[in-house]
Amino acid sequence: MEITIGAVVKGGTSLGYKTGSWRDQRPVLDMKKCKVCGQCESVCPDSSVHVVDEAYVIDYDYCKGCGLCAFECPTGAIVMVREEK
Repeated sequence: MEITIGAVVKGGTSLGYKTGSWRDQRPVLDMKKCKVCGQCESVCPDSSVHVVDEAYVIDYDYCKGCGLCAFECPTGAIVMVREEK
């Protein structure tokens, strides 16, 4: 007799769930101040910050507005502003 404990579910992805609507603040990036150091990209828990053509872009579909990118930015290139819906 085979006994299984717990449930085994198929692996998934969060790409089907746009979680950006949860935030009440959004990060705004000033590329004139940015030194493209990678700190914001490395601390983003939602992988919402990406390098595109040697500049950073923020994917607001998935950004929850936690502010870690702004807090960790050594040049102050990212500021949090109130989300307007």
